Amino acid sequence: MDLLASDFDFDLPESCIAHAPARPREAARLLHVGASLTDHIVAELPKLLRPGDVLVANDTRVIPAQLSATRGAAKIGITLDRPDATGAWLALARNSRRLRLGDTLDFDGVLQARVKALDGEGGVTLVFNLEGQAFARALATAGALALPPYIHRPQGPTTQDAADYQTVFAAREGAVAAPTAGLHFTPALLESLAAVGVQRETITLHVGAGTFLPMRGDRVADHRIHAERGEITQATADRINAAAGRVIAVGTTTLRLLEAASTDHGIAAFSGETDIFILPGHRFRHVDALMTNFHLPRSTLFMLVCAFAGKARMQAAYRHAIATGYRFYSYGDSSLLEPQ
Repeated sequence: MDLLASDFDFDLPESCIAHAPARPREAARLLHVGASLTDHIVAELPKLLRPGDVLVANDTRVIPAQLSATRGAAKIGITLDRPDATGAWLALARNSRRLRLGDTLDFDGVLQARVKALDGEGGVTLVFNLEGQAFARALATAGALALPPYIHRPQGPTTQDAADYQTVFAAREGAVAAPTAGLHFTPALLESLAAVGVQRETITLHVGAGTFLPMRGDRVADHRIHAERGEITQATADRINAAAGRVIAVGTTTLRLLEAASTDHGIAAFSGETDIFILPGHRFRHVDALMTNFHLPRSTLFMLVCAFAGKARMQAAYRHAIATGYRFYSYGDSSLLEPQ
């Protein structure tokens, strides 16, 4: 079946795009997509889950991955993606046509990097002059959050964004973008879930810069998912597999990693990169429900939720969400999806 991006298109009014999160976070709306569509708020999640269910979240922490570099008089925008096995950083570069192998980039006098490789499509490999904690400290000074382009910040991310764009689960630095379904959780909500017998586990998928790239053509088979680094420990996999209830994935990043680590016998330990591309027709093995925000038209993530809950059901759910004023994208409302 030759899927087309246009098959996953829909009209989304500009007014539906959220530019700030709900306050408090668990006051965001939650659309339950099951046998029918029912409207809730995230704070009611403990009523929708069952004792013995295991909630699996992504514990990646967002780094200030947006950088502005100079090479002589030229200005180059850099978005870090992920380090490779040598410690060099893969990144996306604006104005990459101005770069040549061996060029030195300067980042506000705080960091320097040498251009090690160019892929001809905006991708660049950079070798920085600092490593480890020294690099992290310099990045905190020179970098900024790489907020999605649909969040209106003409002056750049704010200090409030620095808090808003991290989840309560954030522990392991390395993400370019937040795993946004996790943004709805607070310590109070986690306590409420624990009180009704919901187990909690975390795994790690460092969301990469590729998440910001749109699908360029209409033929889905031509699109390439950028690899992202992930880890599931053996102990975590064992606890998920031993859960008495359902496995609830918090976010598409969590779902993608669980699927990448799935075997016929359960979730396996995982450490490495995944570029899994989940499309309608995919057979989900061990995830029983998905909590996720509302995604862009024609996006790979809307294709993923259609694969999980059914294309017709998700189209109906999105029509309902738009008609009733749900807020979309990273700072928007959420949904709880049952599989088709």
